[in-house]
Amino acid sequence: MYEQLKLDNQLCFRIYTASRLLTQAYRPLLEPLGLTYPQYLVMMVLWEKDNQLVGDICQRLKLDTNTLTPMLQRMEKEGLVIRTRGIADGRQTLVSLTRKGHHLEEQAKEVPACLTRGMQDTGISTCDMQRLAATLDTLTGIMATTKEGQH
Repeated sequence: MYEQLKLDNQLCFRIYTASRLLTQAYRPLLEPLGLTYPQYLVMMVLWEKDNQLVGDICQRLKLDTNTLTPMLQRMEKEGLVIRTRGIADGRQTLVSLTRKGHHLEEQAKEVPACLTRGMQDTGISTCDMQRLAATLDTLTGIMATTKEGQH
């Protein structure tokens, strides 16, 4: 077997596994809110700034429109957001929080702290989390630039 093909030598596998397990850790915190993790990400973007274009949300979350649109449709059916066509350009879709969506922010405000406490309980310090976040930001930036250059 080639050394470079061993699973234990793959950075991507470590990142994939950590991402999957972290998403699972959010599940019990988000279930009472009726949100999936991807929906929670959309809500956080809208809580930061309401009334955003689908394209802007896609860019912020690094998602394709084909991934985000079905999620927004489900969120609209659940009464969390409203999608409207742009006035200046009918091809654009504006996403806005409903009253229910705004109210959910108050209920969700403790989710990040709960997850952080859970990680700290396992021995991961705040400093470790900050270093990891910075490293992942650097990696994401490099990968996004590389991807853009491969068109």
